[in-house]
Amino acid sequence: MENFCKLADAMQFGAEKMKKTGLFETERLFCDVYCFEPGQSQSPHTHEGSDKIYFVVQGKGRFQIGDEGRELGEQEIAIAPSGQRHGVTNPGPERLVLLVFMAPKPSH
Repeated sequence: MENFCKLADAMQFGAEKMKKTGLFETERLFCDVYCFEPGQSQSPHTHEGSDKIYFVVQGKGRFQIGDEGRELGEQEIAIAPSGQRHGVTNPGPERLVLLVFMAPKPSH
């Protein structure tokens, strides 16, 4: 595993659905970059026993965490604690790029 990464080199977009690219992974955590074209989303879901942090690098996204929904832009951050239902949508018109951290790393 590399200890350093140039984020721009890892950013990839897919026409059909949002694209996840792994940046770092240890036994305890992972860090991915999520890339969304306008209109793409990550369906709401939960993780038991793991917390997830979303950091907006580029664009704006609509985040649903538990019962709360909010639009976040560049340099804004959110946490989805263990057990909280969460998802993301890119309402457009720009691309959305997120850094996503999860710890402890899910076993599945």
